[in-house]
Amino acid sequence: MKLSRIALAAGVAASTVLLIAGPAAAHVSVQPVGEAAKGGYATLNFKVPNERDQASTVKLEVNFPADHPLSSVTPQAVPGWKIDISKSKLDKPLEVHGKKITEAVSKVTWTADEGEIAPGYFQQFPVSVGALPEDADQLVFKAIQTYDNKEVVRWIEEPTAGGEEPDSPAPVLKLTAAAEDGHGGAANGAEKTDDSKAADTDASAKESSTAASSSSSDTTARTLGIIGIVIGIGGIAFGVLAGRRRSA
Repeated sequence: MKLSRIALAAGVAASTVLLIAGPAAAHVSVQPVGEAAKGGYATLNFKVPNERDQASTVKLEVNFPADHPLSSVTPQAVPGWKIDISKSKLDKPLEVHGKKITEAVSKVTWTADEGEIAPGYFQQFPVSVGALPEDADQLVFKAIQTYDNKEVVRWIEEPTAGGEEPDSPAPVLKLTAAAEDGHGGAANGAEKTDDSKAADTDASAKESSTAASSSSSDTTARTLGIIGIVIGIGGIAFGVLAGRRRSA
């Protein structure tokens, strides 16, 4: 009986720890749709959970990295939210498709108009970005979350060298290796290309075999036709000679 009570108490304590630790682990994060390949373009989702029981999230500010400016930043419309895009001049212009870019997006702000993130819910804010840098393994987006009770949470702490997550970590986007075609395709693009080549080879072989068979059939048909004509001419000649003999 005592052992059962001790086990029950331990289970309740463990559940309490999990419930306390759960909300603390939730924070603003960024995830690509598919992969975010170096040198390519990607769609990013900034995921914002509401961590308060008595307040709703009404504003999100995402700062884009100044050390790796992005020439193209296009947010997707989110129902119930207004979007404000801030740009700043670049110390060093970017060369994109033969055109110099002298300014880039430095911050995107979403403000609740008719919608908000209520307690127990989260919201995603999609943004299309590019071209991703080729000389970096990750991008850090510092974010600021504001609640309707005026509370402000700054998700701006960068990951430590030891790999330990700080108390208010900034959203970090991991970049994958660039595709061979240089357009930031999927990592399995090379495998698909090889499969396509193999399929093309098989198709070519089948076409060659079909053509050879067709050519052989045509040759046989022509030969039989010529033989038939020769036999026919021979038959006619035989008939003419036979007729002349009868007449004689």
